[in-house]
Amino acid sequence: MELTPRLRLMNWLVSQGLTGLPENDLIRGFCERCCAEGLGLSRGMVFIDTLHPIFEGRGFRWNDAETNESDVFEYGSTNEGEAAVAWRSSIFYYMLENGHEELPLDLVNASYSFKFMGDLAEKGHKHLVAYAHQFGEAGTMGQMDCVYSYWVTRRDEGFGAQGLAALRELVPVLGLAIKSAAQADITRTLGRVYLGRDAAEQVLRGRIARGVTERINAVLWFSDLRGSTAISESIEPGEIIPFLNDYAQASIDAIHDAGGEVLKLIGDGVLAMFTHENMAKAKRAALRAEHRFRRNMKALTARRTAEARPVTTAHVGLHVGEVFYGNIGSDDRLDFTVVGPAVNEVSRIASMCRSVDRELLMSSAFRAGLDAAGRNYLVSTGRYALRGIGRAQDLYTLDPDIAADEVVGGKYERYLAS
Repeated sequence: MELTPRLRLMNWLVSQGLTGLPENDLIRGFCERCCAEGLGLSRGMVFIDTLHPIFEGRGFRWNDAETNESDVFEYGSTNEGEAAVAWRSSIFYYMLENGHEELPLDLVNASYSFKFMGDLAEKGHKHLVAYAHQFGEAGTMGQMDCVYSYWVTRRDEGFGAQGLAALRELVPVLGLAIKSAAQADITRTLGRVYLGRDAAEQVLRGRIARGVTERINAVLWFSDLRGSTAISESIEPGEIIPFLNDYAQASIDAIHDAGGEVLKLIGDGVLAMFTHENMAKAKRAALRAEHRFRRNMKALTARRTAEARPVTTAHVGLHVGEVFYGNIGSDDRLDFTVVGPAVNEVSRIASMCRSVDRELLMSSAFRAGLDAAGRNYLVSTGRYALRGIGRAQDLYTLDPDIAADEVVGGKYERYLAS
């Protein structure tokens, strides 16, 4: 590849990296432009580790022919099991262990037996060159400390000196664009995981100044586990976190599936909200989440009982009111959450579940906004003075006959889905 097309491709990579083009589109555009300039690529593969609670990293593929392979894939930990064996048999592991940044390989007369190299040769690929571009300490984020890639051609003569020189110049620029896109992905992921989905979007759009809040009407959810302190004291220390994680997953999945936003995890407690232009729909979404939560809990109890592990139930309080939603805290430590009297009330309502022996309690304000059909499913538990709240109020729960109805697709479930 001549100098002019190399510079043109470098400029394209930089400009697309700045605009935030997704990694798979970057790889495809890079490979197609290389082929158009006579480089003869037949396959490209790029890997980069990330910072994610589930995945270790992501990979991106390009082929010169149609295949059943996805152009994007994610991989788990390479520290154990089959993944560890695959990693240690890879060309990239060999390169890191031996200090190689670049390694050309003749696939037809290979002197190495790296994983997948034989498959490439069987598919007609002839030569490969692999790169491992490591980051400096300041550029490392979690396990994201290197961009790995390999490039393949079907040409008998390989890439040739000129082709290798072009790749040697171009791949680091591509790596920088990939790293930039990966860092943006990490930022969004960490925002969603630690702040919540909507709060993360608000922060990434620039709402980061202290005191920048908005008044919104929201349906509020507060749930906590029954007897979790006693259970935590009775089980092995190593079982405490899995116990809390199992039940947190049950509630968070239900809230997210119903369109809610989890705002805060407080020990074994969960604070969430549901918003909609039509508050009746937000309330129905909260009831739908509570219903799914109970089903999740039932499945979780069955699994943990079969494993001879401790089980429990949960209390849920639902309320509606005006809250301040936004940044609260100090100049250098902020929390993006909701505050206001309604937040205090929903936690008090949840705590009343113990006193009235009910798993779900709703405020009179919550009930008032439901349609007639929804109100018919609720019954009063009485009027109570909530601790720290100046006025007493009526609390409601799901009709016990409805709560006992475990038939999937029953009347109440159809109401929630309508």
